Amino acid sequence: MLRWSLTFLIVALVAGALGLTGVAGTAAGIAKVLFFIAIGLFLITAIAGLVAGNSISRRLGSKPRSRDDHLTHR
Repeated sequence: MLRWSLTFLIVALVAGALGLTGVAGTAAGIAKVLFFIAIGLFLITAIAGLVAGNSISRRLGSKPRSRDDHLTHR
């Protein structure tokens, strides 16, 4: 999604440099919409991952492991 947004941004910059203002405006608008959709999807999945991770750890009754946990269980 971000790759498409970047592609439309580059098209808008090239079209603007060539004087094609209609194409540049349309491409910039599409790039902006795709960018905000990508950011929204990222935030939704990040929050869902945090909620699911907390739910699973609570259900299992486990505490988060530290990096040195394997050294103390010998």
